[in-house]
Amino acid sequence: MPYRTFKNALAVPKSALARSIAVMGLMILVFSPAAAQNYQRELDTPDKVSVSVKNLNGRVEIIAAETQQNKVAVEANSRGTPVDSTDLQIEAKGANIRIDVKDRGDKDRIDLVVRIPLRSKATVETEAGSVDVIGNIESAEVTTNTGTIHADVPLEALKFNFLWQSSRPRYLSDVELPEIKEKRGGFFSISGKLGEKKPRKEERVELNFLTRRGVVLLNVDPEMVPSDLSQRPLTEAVRGIVRSGDSQLIDSIRKVSPKMFGDYAKTLPPPDKEPTLRRGRPPGQVVTVVAPQLMRLNASVTDRNGRAIGGMKATDFTVYENGTERTVTNVVPTQEPFNLVLLLDVSGSVEERIDFIRKAARDFLNTASPQDRISIISFRDDIQLISEFTTDRQLLSRKLDEIDAGGPTAFYDALAYVLADPLKKLRGERTAVVVMSDGDDNKSFVPFPALLEALSESGALVYPLYVPSGLIPESSVPRPEVTIDPLRSRYLTLTTRAEEEGQKLAAASGGVYYPIRRLDDLQRAYDDVVLQLRTAYTITYASNSTPSGNRRVRVRANRDGASVRLSPVVNVATP
Repeated sequence: MPYRTFKNALAVPKSALARSIAVMGLMILVFSPAAAQNYQRELDTPDKVSVSVKNLNGRVEIIAAETQQNKVAVEANSRGTPVDSTDLQIEAKGANIRIDVKDRGDKDRIDLVVRIPLRSKATVETEAGSVDVIGNIESAEVTTNTGTIHADVPLEALKFNFLWQSSRPRYLSDVELPEIKEKRGGFFSISGKLGEKKPRKEERVELNFLTRRGVVLLNVDPEMVPSDLSQRPLTEAVRGIVRSGDSQLIDSIRKVSPKMFGDYAKTLPPPDKEPTLRRGRPPGQVVTVVAPQLMRLNASVTDRNGRAIGGMKATDFTVYENGTERTVTNVVPTQEPFNLVLLLDVSGSVEERIDFIRKAARDFLNTASPQDRISIISFRDDIQLISEFTTDRQLLSRKLDEIDAGGPTAFYDALAYVLADPLKKLRGERTAVVVMSDGDDNKSFVPFPALLEALSESGALVYPLYVPSGLIPESSVPRPEVTIDPLRSRYLTLTTRAEEEGQKLAAASGGVYYPIRRLDDLQRAYDDVVLQLRTAYTITYASNSTPSGNRRVRVRANRDGASVRLSPVVNVATP
């Protein structure tokens, strides 16, 4: 995302800069003695400074902000031993400031936030700690071993040189960068200029980053970094997403593989209009006219734990149309069929269990209602369409023998494809996705936050059935939020994220997350999924609006802790 000024960033929270500043501000506000021990110091300085920071065992965040003119604010935080003035050596000589942080163990490490005036210079040295450089600076020089370097700076007059000493480059940029150059001694570099050819001096920004094996992010939200940063050919799943026109999903793909994306995008005809998963249905479209003054809609009701509530009657619902309460005339359990996608993980982590997966899939086919139309899609590093939507259970069972297994796992891409392609064509109908996976994504173009946002707007219910691979026990690695470099730890703790992400997918869609611990859990999960899908209600109410009028409809369930999700009624015959 492009850099925005500090004032504008605060007004536009979805920019990478605004998210970074908001998160950092929140961190400062919520630190308590139980969570972190901090030390603060403020220095009066000229309107521009040159700050040098050495913090080998912790993170460093440099923020250039308009509010910091003639001041430098230093905040040191630790989740372990409290920080005091003896842990930081700060030397200020005019416009030159040097900050050396005392080396401490990982549990007691010191993380540093330094706020500096606009157009200042910064030099940072760490080992494994992540480094953030944010705002309108004049220059930044960063040296790390394995730490992630994240910059969010103006691009209008940028000169940059990124150097990797011990590995091929891993990077992600909001703009396309020049090709990688291999230098003598096994070094790799990416360098060049962006923006105006002859910019004014006061607009120039220079970045010099040196790392051995770290990740470099240029104007990219760290939360939007995908599982695999290597530039690679687009998969069939990704090409389907690009064809769908979903702007945010497409943008995340473009950043990972800009050349491959550009080459493929040129082969596509221009869309007649801008399609997107972000366009939600107007509220009135959940209502179907069944008589001149009678309207009908579908509603699913869940408790605080996301479980379907059955046995509800007309007196249990209140319907508001355009802000006015309407009389509920009838409530019956809905019998409308679902369009179900059975999404199967057949990657290398489950390759030895392929026969088990086939049997589990057939068990689900036997459990689902006969009228439900089911499509089967398997995934590893790409998708494999096993079957289009059909009610023919024997055909689906035979098709399961065509599954190929093995390879990396691109789970996010597969689910994003399902939302963007087959389910998009069914918008307005009742749709659901049942996922069987260990949740261990390591190859997707699409990052999880982008997938989550697409899901929340899609209208599809998702039921993740997660069978842990057990390759990395959760207790064997630290949780990402307390590690020295959150992005790097994310690559090392993929399996530990599965449960949390499965719960988020279910919550965003209105589905249910099922952690599978034993074989018996699978059939119980299938039975419960079918129960959840069938536990919905068709509500008929009296309306005073004209059939063609616009309606804003809201339904409340008169049960403690209950929430209501509306979905369209399809194939309703008008009396």
